[in-house]
Amino acid sequence: MRRCLEDYRGIVGDEVISSIYRKARRLYGRHILHINSTYQGGGVAEILNSLVTLMNDVGIETGWRILHGTPDFFTVTKKFHNALQGEPLHLTKMKKQLYLENNENFSRFTHIDHDCVIVHDPQPLPLIKFYPKGQPWIWRCHIDLSNPIDELFDYLKTFILRYDLVVLSSEDYKRQDLPVEQRRIYPSIDPLSPKNKDISPNLISAHLKKFGVNLDKPLITQVSRFDKWKDPEGVIKVFKRVREKVDCRLVLCGSMATDDPESLRIYTKVYRSAKHLLEKGEIIFITSENQILVNALQRVSTVIIQKSLREGFGLTVTEALWKGTPVVASNVGGIPLQIVDGENGFLLDPQDLDGFAARIVAILQDIDLAKELGQKGREWVRKNFLITRHLIDYLDLLNEILWRRNHY
Repeated sequence: MRRCLEDYRGIVGDEVISSIYRKARRLYGRHILHINSTYQGGGVAEILNSLVTLMNDVGIETGWRILHGTPDFFTVTKKFHNALQGEPLHLTKMKKQLYLENNENFSRFTHIDHDCVIVHDPQPLPLIKFYPKGQPWIWRCHIDLSNPIDELFDYLKTFILRYDLVVLSSEDYKRQDLPVEQRRIYPSIDPLSPKNKDISPNLISAHLKKFGVNLDKPLITQVSRFDKWKDPEGVIKVFKRVREKVDCRLVLCGSMATDDPESLRIYTKVYRSAKHLLEKGEIIFITSENQILVNALQRVSTVIIQKSLREGFGLTVTEALWKGTPVVASNVGGIPLQIVDGENGFLLDPQDLDGFAARIVAILQDIDLAKELGQKGREWVRKNFLITRHLIDYLDLLNEILWRRNHY
């Protein structure tokens, strides 16, 4: 059943719901378009699934289109993604050609006559080059831009400079060398989505049983794509240290997004490196794209770990905090926006394996500490990182940028 704004009243209150309706009134009759590169897998697709639905529900005609990419195109854009987070890249003419041609081909059968276009992340960034610009275009970048490879960023600026506005996930990602207006909008989770809504003990039990997850000992879980920046090998090293103090089990649950050709290779490498622990049942690998399973794991785990080396925001942290589960995470990217160290979770340098292990052991051995962290974490998310707040931010942005269009 399709969710509507009123469904969120019991979570966020009447004032928030009323505020959304008021802000939406000036946008009645407007056509808004979101474009990204995948319908499932990763936080961007999950956000759009809820955001587009709610925008339509409050009276704004909003579409969502998926960039059609070839395997070679997604190989190139994955390299771009990594390079924007600091990994070296050999930027060849062939890579640029594949990048541009795929976007140009998509533009030939995708008609855009909307009042505002919102392009998400680098994959569809060049689309703006292939349309006569008759409306505001916004580039919504979900990646940490604080340390990109200069050559790539200079190339991408060729397209970014055409945009009216750039939206980033953190103030720290704003670029002084980018003379385009930049705004910050935090990502969010939908508390009523299958991944985050309240679910019954029977449903939890059924999904855990289906995927072979036993609760005979405490669970430590990381939910993330199999991506080098999520450092699954580092998670296993931390787990080995924790097991020296507390008998527990590790679950690595990661999806395979269609726009991430590296994920299978990373998964295979990590799986082989942990084979001896797999055979003992000490580690469980799960690759199913199953939101109820993720919901269940985040609720029954004693600790959620997020040992990212780079992180645009880290919605898996938000999800776990919402469920009242303690989180031990890297002090990188957008994660410190969500966790106040020692208050509603723990933050550590991603290289501090002993520190990660010590914090996890402390939570495993102290029920009161785990409960306190969980309660504070849930309230922090309720106030700051739910989809209703995200919708308000977009309504404010659209009202402003479309007002400018009509008055300048």
